[in-house]
Amino acid sequence: MYKKTTILISAVLAFGLLTACGKKAPADETHATGHGAGHNQAGAGASGAGQGGNMYMESKGHGDHQGGHGSSAQTAASHLKASFTFASGSAKAGEPQELTIQITDKDGKPVNDFQVNHEKLLHLIIVSHDLSFFNHIHPEYKGSGKFTVNTSFPAGGDYKLFADFIPAGGSGTTLSEWVKVEGKEGARAAIQADTKLVKEVSGKEIELALSSTKAKEDVTLTFNLRDAKTKKEIDNLEPYLGAVGHVVILSADAEQYIHVHPLDEKATGPAAQFATSFPASGTYKIWGQFQHNGEVITVPFVIDVK
Repeated sequence: MYKKTTILISAVLAFGLLTACGKKAPADETHATGHGAGHNQAGAGASGAGQGGNMYMESKGHGDHQGGHGSSAQTAASHLKASFTFASGSAKAGEPQELTIQITDKDGKPVNDFQVNHEKLLHLIIVSHDLSFFNHIHPEYKGSGKFTVNTSFPAGGDYKLFADFIPAGGSGTTLSEWVKVEGKEGARAAIQADTKLVKEVSGKEIELALSSTKAKEDVTLTFNLRDAKTKKEIDNLEPYLGAVGHVVILSADAEQYIHVHPLDEKATGPAAQFATSFPASGTYKIWGQFQHNGEVITVPFVIDVK
């Protein structure tokens, strides 16, 4: 089922959300932030993204951009393809890996031009099979449809990679594939809905409220952020990738992917609102990402959709 070398996949997801940004970014533009103890920078070793990004791992194992885009749509952009290749030929747990993502058209020719999407040409989301591991990083564009990034995986097993980008003149597109990482696998955690939608991360208390938990209905996600000790509301959130925050949603089987943008990109808290809809009933995991005092925090929630 898995190939250890080049994985060539068809574009399985394409979406109708266009960003307000139409210019191309410099080829060497990167985003070097990390997530963890001390908010480590690039070069975090086996537990971090080698070339920057934001990683979340659970202990158990934009104003004009309303709504988001998800894997439930199939549009004209599905003629695109991606290959994910590890420089060493295969990924090994606990070892830094150079990952190359090659974007091509249906004839195998490189896609050369991309639009900036929230300050980046490509967002790479990596999740483990049980969704306990989440990594959001930004590969560097090398030209000719090729992106590279150094990253690592905490344990062996199955991981899904999502390349989220906008081809020039096109719409938001996500290409994804499962990859097999060599090494000892950790115990898989059950994906169960939270009984209470309040989490504490990095000294912040984040509460999530949803206007609806029914499939195929418009839903507003409201994240309220406050200091965990004083309960004082946080109203000075900093822009993260050009917006008050970003939200990624995956179904429990990682087949439904939704990247949601805020209703008001310039909001600074304590509330950050996002609009979306869930394509079908089932269990979904939601990751909200925000920046405060120079630190990017990632907070996960699991919900059941009726």
